[in-house]
Amino acid sequence: MTQTHIGIVGLGVISKFYVQAFGELPSLNLAAVCDLRQEALEPFSGKVECYRSHQEMLEHAVLDAVVVNVPNDVHVPVCRDIIEAGLAVCVEKPLAIDLDEGRELVELAARRGVPLFTSFHRRYNSNVLTLLNSLPSDQPVTSLTVRYLEQIEEHAGADRWYLDPARCGGGCVADNGPNAFDLVRLFLGDVTLQDAQVLRDADGVDRSARVFLRANSGAAVEVELDWSYPGEVKDVSVELADGTRLRADMLAGYPDFKESLVHEYVGVLDHFNQILSATCDSSADGLAALELVDAVYRREVSVAR
Repeated sequence: MTQTHIGIVGLGVISKFYVQAFGELPSLNLAAVCDLRQEALEPFSGKVECYRSHQEMLEHAVLDAVVVNVPNDVHVPVCRDIIEAGLAVCVEKPLAIDLDEGRELVELAARRGVPLFTSFHRRYNSNVLTLLNSLPSDQPVTSLTVRYLEQIEEHAGADRWYLDPARCGGGCVADNGPNAFDLVRLFLGDVTLQDAQVLRDADGVDRSARVFLRANSGAAVEVELDWSYPGEVKDVSVELADGTRLRADMLAGYPDFKESLVHEYVGVLDHFNQILSATCDSSADGLAALELVDAVYRREVSVAR
């Protein structure tokens, strides 16, 4: 069997789900890992090639593609180096924390002819896919709601950079927004921003938001984000033209903390592997989600004025 050799840059909280997924996908080989911290590399010592610098990994490791799992504020420079090396990229959402830099990265990938794929793990959730595949073709969706509610301090774990707006790119809109917006686009295609209500804490960090979108089909969309929710709710609800209401609870059947991510990241890597030989534009989804994040923040500023 021909294997795809993949490296991982960044061994933070989410990396374990990527590592686990390799065990479910025999056509993929975890060939190298990279992290600035020696202690993060120790579990991989003697098993795969280990590097403290992604530049060194790109120079010495034999790779077909790289997963980028570093803090949001360094997505762009790390991805840029990998693309310049001619390797495909799977980058954790968001594609970038600055829209212009995200667009530049997409343009660079297009010039170099390499896939640039953003990881939106929720689109591979089994309950989401069951709902999506059950929608009748003769009853259009008239409204859709996505809720993404959590206590961010619990989910960040040791990756405290999530709580630094300069590194994360903002608060709940920058962090959870891309996953929620991508689910909206999975169901309805392209959408435009209609309105946004953003609530910030005493430090100026957006801790909750309600975002209102409109699909090209005319369907109304509400996205509810919360970084201060006592517990966790992540679901998608749709209403059809005949009044039928359907819902997918992303956590149903996965009672343990972050348990649903195990199968979702198998979906991420499997899809990434499929597009490595495809000629389609793999960067569109990542850029579209980033454009919506940017639009929400710009809307907030314009209303404040």
